Order: sequence, then structure tokens, then C-alpha cells
Amino acid sequence: MIRNPILKGFNPDPSICRVGDDYYIATSTFEWYPGVQIHHSRDLVNWRLVRRPLERASQLDMRGNPDSCGVWAPCLSHADGLFWLVFTDVKRFDGNFKDAHNYIVTAPSVEGDWSDPAYVNSSGFDPSLFHDDDGRKWFLNMQWNHRTESYGGAPKSPAFDGILLQEWDPAARSLVGPVRNIFAGSQLGLVEGPHLFKRNGWYYLTTAEGGTGYDHAVTMARSRTIDGPYETHPDTHLITARDYPDAPLQRAGHGQYVETPDGQAYHTHLCGRPLPPKRRCTLGRETALQKCVWRDDGWLYLEHGTPVPALEVSAPFGASLAVQHSGQQYDFEQAELPVDFQWLRTPKPERLFSLAERPGHLRLFGRESIGSWFEQSLVARRQEHHAFRAETVVEFAPDTYQQAAGLAHYYNRHKFHAVAVTLHERLGTVVTIFSCAGDYPDSRLTFPAESGVPVGEGPIELRAAVDGNTLQFFWRHSGDDRWAAIGPALDAGVVSDEGGRGEHGSFTGAFVGMFAFDTSGRARPADFDWFTYVAQDEY
Repeated sequence: MIRNPILKGFNPDPSICRVGDDYYIATSTFEWYPGVQIHHSRDLVNWRLVRRPLERASQLDMRGNPDSCGVWAPCLSHADGLFWLVFTDVKRFDGNFKDAHNYIVTAPSVEGDWSDPAYVNSSGFDPSLFHDDDGRKWFLNMQWNHRTESYGGAPKSPAFDGILLQEWDPAARSLVGPVRNIFAGSQLGLVEGPHLFKRNGWYYLTTAEGGTGYDHAVTMARSRTIDGPYETHPDTHLITARDYPDAPLQRAGHGQYVETPDGQAYHTHLCGRPLPPKRRCTLGRETALQKCVWRDDGWLYLEHGTPVPALEVSAPFGASLAVQHSGQQYDFEQAELPVDFQWLRTPKPERLFSLAERPGHLRLFGRESIGSWFEQSLVARRQEHHAFRAETVVEFAPDTYQQAAGLAHYYNRHKFHAVAVTLHERLGTVVTIFSCAGDYPDSRLTFPAESGVPVGEGPIELRAAVDGNTLQFFWRHSGDDRWAAIGPALDAGVVSDEGGRGEHGSFTGAFVGMFAFDTSGRARPADFDWFTYVAQDEY
């Protein structure tokens, strides 16, 4: 069986591609660097992260990009002996404008080096590339209309002004011919995320509709000609949970069709797993996969007969899910950062961290404040479980309260909790807590541990224990047997898509990791010897 979600934690907007017996899924990474996650599978059941292709300044520089901007909705395809990756770099969120720039990169293999990008257009986001059977290539994206009352956090349908189609000339590396608006969407509105495929002489178009929240859906349409007109599916939506609030997979939408070599049909989609009582998705938007069937009317349907996504569906080759390891220890002994970790926005990670300056340690250089949009020293991994424990040990010698280093449960500048070693003028070196519990737009800090706990010199171990909507921080001197709780239990549920300004105000996912800042500008270093992530729930 395929058990959903197949990619747990922040992995939205899944674009799937099959090459021979190999399957690849590309997902959005937004402001996290390097850009785009690509997972590989041979059986559609077990998936492994194999590449983040946007890894250098000539490909991607997101310094200054607001929260929930950056890399949106990649599309991965294969043709002419190359992998093609299309993506948007969104530079603005709040206000009426989006400033969304679309690019194409290519590579002969997913795990190899990817090209510098070819600029395509900026008329809207969520691009895709369709390779027709006559050899022509077609570029699609939604069109953004800024002359509406739609603005960041409160989307309105008129701003989502249909799906555009234009031919792409790979030799000229530019769009050619007329621009056509081929699909206005259904009555649900907010049409985006277009993907085309061809079957039995029909062009099938799937789109995402209803926004990123609980009204999300995959809408399907078809036409005998690529530029339309397109008729919608008899049920309008191929996949949605919008009318089924008790379904375990919510917010279902935005995905892509794929066939196995023997013609079995599947469709990816993003989803969320909300926690009661506030229905907050603390794991962000995840990737799921549904088994589909073609009926005699020439339309695709979910195999189990309703558009509501299932937790388990049949696998094509009888594969079984590999043993899932509950814990991971990272010792920073290698020359490269472990693949699970990312940082924010900048293509110059050498200014944020080093694995060479003190071998066997991750050294973070204190840069701008936690929550900066430019140069923030935060190295973190995705939260993949509703209950987990993360631990690390830090050696840090602050000489001012403007310097801090520690462990953070982080979503964005408005939603995080952090436990840190810092300096207090009267108490000396202390462990303390500071949070931004969804305060928008002021980003106001709270200090649940008041002045902090004096700890003196030496390595300090820190722990974040999350159980559903609750977070408790702990600390101890390195080598001690017992942990001491610090501060009260905190609201972990705010570190979610729905926390703070609400479900359309942000749509990425929660991370946990190590950070350092030095707002004095002296780049005080902090050394981390190891980091551990242990799942406390089965799935």
C-alpha cells in the first residue's frame, strides 16, 4: 500500500515525472535554500530526497524575499534527453502586486549540475512546461491581476485571471507566438497550478483552485485542441476535501497526473493534517498520492469513487513501506551539511555557517536577527511528526545581550519559539526563551522565562519537546543526567500555516534547528557539536 502523506512535513505543490522505471517529485521550498526539493522512487511507496538543484547565486538569490515568497510551484518534466524544471521566484506578498518571475533550468540527470536559468516571463506564478507529441513546447502560468481587492493574506478570485498558454522556443530560449488565456477556472475560483497532459487525442488540464486553505481542490478540464475551449470534469473537482471536514487529509489540491509503465494512473496532491481543536496544520502542506481510474466517459476519477483523498491506496507493484527510523543523529563530521538541513534565502552560506573552522562541529556566525529577510544564521530541518524531540549542544560565549545562540522551533518572523544562550547584565551567561507567537504585523517578542537561568561557562545542551499543540523547552549542562524545564509550556500550534494571520497568510511549514544572531555586527560564532531529531509518534 501507499500510505499518505508520502512526503511528510513541508513538501507542497508536488509535480511528478516518470522516466522509465524512475519517478521524481519536485516540491516548493519558498524562502528556504537551496531551492526545490526533488525526491526519487522506484515503486511510488518509498521516497528519498536526492537533489535541491537551485544552489548558487546565478540560479537563485532570495535575499529580501518576504516570508512565504521565493520558490513557488515547480514543474519537473523530461524530454529530449533532459530534465526540465520550471519555477517562480516571488518577490512580494503583501499588497496588490506579486512580482513573480518565471524561469527554466535543465540538466541531463536530476542528481547532476543544473543550468543557469533562462528567464521566461513575470505575468503570474505557478508555471509549467508541456512537451507535445509533435515536439513543440508550451509554457503555462496563471495570470495575476493587481487591479482587484486581492492582497496578501486575503486572496480574491478576480486577481487569479485565468491560465495563460504560450509556445516556448528552446533554441531561442524565449516565448514565441500569441499569448492565449485558455481556462478561467470553475466557480470555486482562485485558479492556479496548471498542468497539461495528453491522452487519446484529448488535452487534459488540471489546476489548483480554492486557495491554500480548506477549500483547496484539484480541478480538471479537457479539450481537443491545446488552446481550448476546455470543458470541465463532470464532478468539476478530481480531488478535494472541502465538503468533508472530518476527512484525515484536508486542504487537498495542486498536483499532477502520472502513469506507470503498464498504464496504471496516479495523481499527486498537496494536503494538510490538522490538529484539534483549532484545525492548525503544524506540519504544513505535505505531499500525497492517489490511485485513479479512467472511466468509459474518458474522464479520470479516484479509484475509491469519491474526490476525498484516501490515507492508503494500492501500490502499483506490490511494494511495501520500508522501516521508518524514529530518530536521526547528526554529528557534523562530514564536509557538507546533512541533506535534511536548509537555511534561509541567501546563496552565500559561507557567511552563515562553516563545517571546516572547527572540524566535527557546525559553527554558526551570528548575523542579523532571527526573522531577518536577508542574512539569518538559522540551519534547520523540517518537522515531520506531530510529536517529536529535538536536542543539540552549543558552546557560546556572549559578551552582550545582543548575541544569542540556541535552538528554535521556527515558521517565519512572526511565528517561532526559541531557547538560547545569551548574556544578562546582572546574571551573566543565561539560558532564556523568546517567542513571537503569531504577532502580525508587529513581530512583537515575548519572554516567557523572564530574565533566564544563570548557567555559567561550558557547553549547554538544549531540548525542544513538541507534543501536538504543546512545546516545552529544557536545558542542562553537557554531561549531566537530568534535564531541567525552562519556562512554561508554549503554544506549538502557532508554528503552523493557520497560526498568526491565518491560513492564507502563510503556507510553508515548521522547522526545528540551530540559530545564532549578533545584532552588534561582530559576528560572534557559536559551535554545535551534534543535533538529534526523534519522532515521538508513529507517523
